[in-house]
Amino acid sequence: MNKKVEFIDWGLRDYQVAWNNQETIFDRTVAVKTQNRTNNTHLDTPNYLVFCEHPHVYTLGKSGHPENLLLNEAELKAKNATYYKINRGGDITYHGPGQIVGYPILDLDNFFTDIHLYLRTLEEAIILTLKDYGIESGRYPGFTGVWLDADNDKARKICAMGVRCSRWVTMHGFAFNVNADLDYFKNIVPCGIDDKAVTSMQSELGYALDINEVKEKLKNHIADLFQMELI
Repeated sequence: MNKKVEFIDWGLRDYQVAWNNQETIFDRTVAVKTQNRTNNTHLDTPNYLVFCEHPHVYTLGKSGHPENLLLNEAELKAKNATYYKINRGGDITYHGPGQIVGYPILDLDNFFTDIHLYLRTLEEAIILTLKDYGIESGRYPGFTGVWLDADNDKARKICAMGVRCSRWVTMHGFAFNVNADLDYFKNIVPCGIDDKAVTSMQSELGYALDINEVKEKLKNHIADLFQMELI
């Protein structure tokens, strides 16, 4: 029987607001798990798959290097961008309009308790979505995320990932470049990798996509791979 997961699309949402919303949901899920352990109860934990887009923002993971942001405060303001240090894994990345940001807030005890398998499964959902549009993609050994031409010197990243997992509850997630403005990536060393390019579906196909259509295909692939029932 597939696990019920609530799907929410926040639309365009300020990064700090979205982060606070994630924390609230995450804390609520952890509280249920704590209550079950303390009281020897078996209450179901809630599970969510959240999609959104963000205004221009750069985020730095807890293992990241601040020098990978190549803008000062005034330059950030000139580009209408903000900057946050956050509690996910990974280095620096960019979020902005035209990018599908996915925040699965899942209790992996309901699925599988393997964070590497979790990341590979999210990557597979992106790979399958790209395949729906005739774009061949895959993984780059030693790095998370989804890449094009990962086996040669034209390697370029189309989806970045950075997650947090505590007590097998996840938050943060992935940033999938659909129609994103790639110029904003020129202001950082993306994910700390200074010798690889970044791309988008629009850049690869030569036209802007219907982002809602891409979201629909992606959420269905995630549901199938995780054996979820989205509600």
